[in-house]
Amino acid sequence: MEPSISSDDSSSQCNENVLDDVYEDDSWSSDSDNCMNSAKQTYLNDDNSSLSENENSLLFLANMGYPAEEASIAMERCGPEASFSELIDFMCAAQMAREEDVYLPEDEKPKLNSGGYKRKMYNELPVRKKQRAITDEEPIHLPRPMIGFGVPTESLPAIVQRTLPEQAIGPPFFYYENVALAPKGVWDTMSRFLYDVEPEFVDSKYFCATARKRGYIHNLPIEDRFPLLPLPPRTIHEAFPLTKKWWPSWDTRTKLNCLQTSIGSARLADRIRKAMKAMENFDGEPPLMVQKYVLDECRKWNLLWVGRNKASPLETDEFEMLMGFPRNHTRGGGISRTDRYKSLGNAFQVDTVAYHLSVLKDLYPNGINVLSLFSGIGGAEVALYRLGIPLNNVVSVEISEVNRNILRSWWEQTNQKGNLIDFNDIQQLNGDVLEQMIDSFGGFDLVIGGSPCNNLTGSNRVTRDGLEGKDSSLFYDYVRIVDLVKSIMSNRRV
Repeated sequence: MEPSISSDDSSSQCNENVLDDVYEDDSWSSDSDNCMNSAKQTYLNDDNSSLSENENSLLFLANMGYPAEEASIAMERCGPEASFSELIDFMCAAQMAREEDVYLPEDEKPKLNSGGYKRKMYNELPVRKKQRAITDEEPIHLPRPMIGFGVPTESLPAIVQRTLPEQAIGPPFFYYENVALAPKGVWDTMSRFLYDVEPEFVDSKYFCATARKRGYIHNLPIEDRFPLLPLPPRTIHEAFPLTKKWWPSWDTRTKLNCLQTSIGSARLADRIRKAMKAMENFDGEPPLMVQKYVLDECRKWNLLWVGRNKASPLETDEFEMLMGFPRNHTRGGGISRTDRYKSLGNAFQVDTVAYHLSVLKDLYPNGINVLSLFSGIGGAEVALYRLGIPLNNVVSVEISEVNRNILRSWWEQTNQKGNLIDFNDIQQLNGDVLEQMIDSFGGFDLVIGGSPCNNLTGSNRVTRDGLEGKDSSLFYDYVRIVDLVKSIMSNRRV
């Protein structure tokens, strides 16, 4: 399993909880252990009767893909009466603990009687309590279904209307995205700082074949929206029809979970293959415990069945398609495969965002001026372009050179006629710089972006500090710039 990729400041980055709500908890009967043990017994009775019980058990686990050393330790620790599900759970827990060590630096080991150490612990106690309180907060209660003010594929029970606070009414329009599953109170705070506009929570599974739960605070109209055409495939088999041939009947997934910045390792794929192959001697489907193990990994890492007993992670071009980007959007220019996954995992889902932005097409038939904050690989720009809205001037702020190069390359490849101006640090956008740009091309029509969500997402157990975190506090820079743009443009109209 590959470690999650770390984040950069001023880049809209998230590593969301891997198991999204598409993953409904399966109910496994009490017969699961019996199925596994029965399968094991059948396997052992075939041609291994000369081996001891321990040796047979070790061989069975090894054929499922578990290292013999790990299996031996599990059998020793769990005892001779342990079921196979208990042994597998023990080995999986040990593997997860080792992988977690990749993310955590080694703790210093100061002398416990050191006065300096005691003073440090005393001084840090309030901070530790605060961090624990933030981490322990429950996430906000999210609507189900998560369709916001409407999606093109679902009908609403009633016509949705909203009234914006007077100070929020555009233009200029603003559009802010972040991970929906943030700690309790975070969305209330963000809403308060953005003129008390109610967030719109949407899951991208209503637009494409992958889930992506996001919240949006914006002052765009919500009437007369329309989707990008053609509509993208909305199920796994629609998106990847060749997988049908190999798809097990017990894998009931129709959607992928939220796409991450890293993918499952070759070692994981090999382990699944061996686990499945070890079951080929038995009639019918694999035992329930084998099914559960394989399904858990397939859901967690968004694996596809691409051959007999062969589960594989998504390729980068498949990733691009699911996220609504053109093929090879992230390819070329010396960009590594790892960086491509990282950039795509942190991007807007284009079809979802385009549906919200579609109301701008009639408002700006001659083109639009965009201030794009934490631009990433240009999801907002691609969405506007695919809607047929000319990009007259785009000012992009993005710290990642890789992402800036991807956006610049797309700009050139699509023969954009407007101007692309990029900054690598959001602190460069002060009042003087914004005034100069507003005077230069007449103001901004849209301020769009999503600050890094590393300190908000549920998968971050180390620095989930809410909006006070190093990365997520950049939200306040988004607010600062929206306020400045509105103020400067308001003064110009007087």
